[in-house]
Amino acid sequence: MTEKSNSSIAVFGELLLRVSTQTGNFINSSEGISIYAGGSEANVSSALAGMHNQVSYISCIPDNQLAKQALESLQQRGVKTDQCLITGDRLGVYFLLSANGLSKGEVVYDRKYSSFSLLKPGDIDWETLLEGHTWFHWTALTPALNEHMPEICREALIVAKRKGLTISVDLNYRNKLWNYGKLPIDIMPELVGYCDVVMGNIWAANTMLGIPVDPTFHRGTPKEVYLNAANDSAAALLQEYPNCEHVAYTFRFMDSPSHNLFYGTYHTRSTNLSSEVYETNEVVDRIGSGDSFMAGLIYALTNNKNQQEIINIATSAGFKKLFVKGDLGDGSY
Repeated sequence: MTEKSNSSIAVFGELLLRVSTQTGNFINSSEGISIYAGGSEANVSSALAGMHNQVSYISCIPDNQLAKQALESLQQRGVKTDQCLITGDRLGVYFLLSANGLSKGEVVYDRKYSSFSLLKPGDIDWETLLEGHTWFHWTALTPALNEHMPEICREALIVAKRKGLTISVDLNYRNKLWNYGKLPIDIMPELVGYCDVVMGNIWAANTMLGIPVDPTFHRGTPKEVYLNAANDSAAALLQEYPNCEHVAYTFRFMDSPSHNLFYGTYHTRSTNLSSEVYETNEVVDRIGSGDSFMAGLIYALTNNKNQQEIINIATSAGFKKLFVKGDLGDGSY
């Protein structure tokens, strides 16, 4: 049975609409189009609420019925949304050009000039919004959007750190988003310096933080080799970022639209642990599996689970999201 946490978690990021068809073909298609609320941080919020955590989602949306319906999909799952700013004219959108989220560059973003992307430093009263919270979660997707977002993230992190919140980050990397003249390595190291918990994978840690990874790794690289690489990567990260106490990595491989092989690792300065390997050929929807992993990690840490339980819960939550349609996780693990 899922325990109710005493933690109060604030999650910051852009609420998005996902537009998709069963085949991913939008042109001259006779199929119906499905629209889901999503965005990495919204997905984490939804999964956390499903695990009976107290979650406040902080975003910026326009004052229109479509945005309200997207926000209501979070409210129905138990996420508090009263701290969202209401301004601007449009909600960010992405088009999924595949049946179930097979990530081969098959995403088209339409996020420029969204309400969230038009935020400027100073627009959010972090002192007020973070009052009463014990945890703050953000992702690398936000500073990827434009030149203003790194400073907005920095404002939040400074206040969160001063208020004593535990800070977590997901090193989500989307190369299509970093297009305003900065690379992740220019921005992320300073921001990650505020964080207590870092989640991602060995390749994102390389791209965003400059932590070495063997360029010859491939799909057939044995798990034991990957585990050693994760241990080395996490050790380097923990040494470089003294505020960080927890590192978790995912390993996800897919050979077809219905296949997924999934396992995770968890690291502290004294421990390196891994989950069992989960595999399926019956994937329903890949989108949000990493976000559910992140939610499981936060849930396990806030509920003081033992170290093996931490990675077991996170990995199981990520795997079970593969069988949930849409972006928002239900918190199953």
